[in-house]
Formats: sequence, C-alpha cells, structure tokens
Amino acid sequence: MAANIAVSILYMVVYSYVIDPGHDKAYYEAHVTAAAPYCSIVAGIPLMFLVGWWVGMRPAIVVWVVYAIVDLAVLAGSGFTVKLGALVAVSLLTKLASACLGAIAARG
Repeated sequence: MAANIAVSILYMVVYSYVIDPGHDKAYYEAHVTAAAPYCSIVAGIPLMFLVGWWVGMRPAIVVWVVYAIVDLAVLAGSGFTVKLGALVAVSLLTKLASACLGAIAARG
C-alpha cells in the first residue's frame, strides 16, 4: 500500500512539474483525487505480481485479503460512489490476479 501511495506522489510531482505546470495547489489536489485510483491499478499490478512471486500462493492471497480490507475501509470512509466502487473492484481484481500469477511464476 505504501508503494502505491509513493507512486501516486511521484505521479503528481511529474504531473505538476513536467506535464501541466503553473497551476495552483487546489488544481493539483483535485487532479490527484481523480488520478490516484488509476495510479493504484497501474502500479498495483506489478507490485502484487512481485509479492506473489516472492511469498508464494497462500501468503500472497493473505496479503491481498489484508490489502482488500484496508482498501474497502478507506472506500467506506471516503464516501462510496458507483464510479469509485468500480475502480476499487477493478483494482482489487487485478491485484488478486497479479498476486496469483506471480506465485505461479515463482513455482516455475
């Protein structure tokens, strides 16, 4: 989860200094609110693959379950919308698939 947050922060630094510089802080805060779920999906796929590859199938699923519980708690606390719910569902499903594929790849 910390790595996903780091990717979102890195994305915002690149976005604000390279892609679309010159706006006020509120503009970038609004953008990161919209972009963070997509950053989580894109960065989460290789991160969870590496987790699965590193720890194996059962521990990878446990890591995913813990991640899903935290992600769903954040969703519940931030206010559920259908769009955000769909993004979280895609995020969780891609992370589960990636963790399992990583574990399968590690077995050889």
